[in-house]
Amino acid sequence: MDQTLLAVIGVVALALLFDFTNGFHDSANQASTIVATRVLRPRLAVAWAAFFNFIAFLFFGTAVANAVGEVVDSAAVGVPVVFSALVGAIVWNYLTWWLGLPSSSSHALVGGLVGAGVAAAGADAIAWGEVRTIAIFIVVSPVAGAVVAYGVGRLARLLERGTSLEDDSRTWKGLQLVSSASMALGHGANDAQKTMGVIAALLVATGHLAGGSGEIEIPLWVVLAAHGAIAAGTLSGGWSIIRTMGMRITELRPASGFAAETGAAAAVFTSTLLGVPVSTTHTTAGAVTGVGLAWPRQAVHWGIAGRMLVAWAVTVPAAALVAATAYFLTRLPAAGEVLAIGALLVGLAVVLVVALRRSVGVADIDRELAGAPA
Repeated sequence: MDQTLLAVIGVVALALLFDFTNGFHDSANQASTIVATRVLRPRLAVAWAAFFNFIAFLFFGTAVANAVGEVVDSAAVGVPVVFSALVGAIVWNYLTWWLGLPSSSSHALVGGLVGAGVAAAGADAIAWGEVRTIAIFIVVSPVAGAVVAYGVGRLARLLERGTSLEDDSRTWKGLQLVSSASMALGHGANDAQKTMGVIAALLVATGHLAGGSGEIEIPLWVVLAAHGAIAAGTLSGGWSIIRTMGMRITELRPASGFAAETGAAAAVFTSTLLGVPVSTTHTTAGAVTGVGLAWPRQAVHWGIAGRMLVAWAVTVPAAALVAATAYFLTRLPAAGEVLAIGALLVGLAVVLVVALRRSVGVADIDRELAGAPA
């Protein structure tokens, strides 16, 4: 087995690790509302979301994967660029997860690709049109989620006034199961495709997959591996972000939880069908804020929202900076490259172990739910 193939296998494994971190980082997008409203227990909630993450490939194509694969010119894509982009995205995911900040794995990946691509071949190697579209949807997707969620929330309140329904009725709980499943489908469809796009771009650049001017034909094994990795990450649960998203922005009940998930799912489905990589985190946070405005007694905690906005603003440049640094490490003389990259990966592993020991766990979520009013 030649060294290039070994390097490709290693970077594909790193891409799937990113996909796994995307799952646990973004599990809050799909599970936080049904955890906060007590429709499902925390462990069952992430299992529910993980199942729909995995089967999403049955319902959607690969337009988002192709959009991500086109961020960097194929002539500049190679093992060092993809490796560095993934390092940038993974570092940012770990940091924001540790801090309990709902930030975008998608934009971290785009930032990583931009940083590594510019470091490798200059600004001309970046498809700025694709980046511009993604940047526009940084604003559009959470606003769309908020607007739809606010509208659904107002309709739900009107329905409650004309009937005997209450915020925590069995009807709303049943509907929330459907809306959370829809959100999980949207997350699996949009986010798993981003990893597919990176892997496909690498395979085309190294001659292991046919490219061309049209859409890349994504191999089935890439599709299944990407969906399996993101589902496994979701199943592991990013509990600190679940707490922030579901229990810190505003108080949620089954009716408002249904409205939030419906708003977020509608925005993500639309973006996926348009082939635009969007942040399910931004969209869900926007939707949760929207229902907080629709139910006046459920005040929005703007301090938490402000912290998230700061994280969103710095995601792309922060991931790009880390990726560019990682790329320059790959350009060191052979011995120095091995030592530098090895030290970087060991450092990431140490930080992860420490973070896992100190982070919020499912037991903390259970205790907080037990102490909260029903």
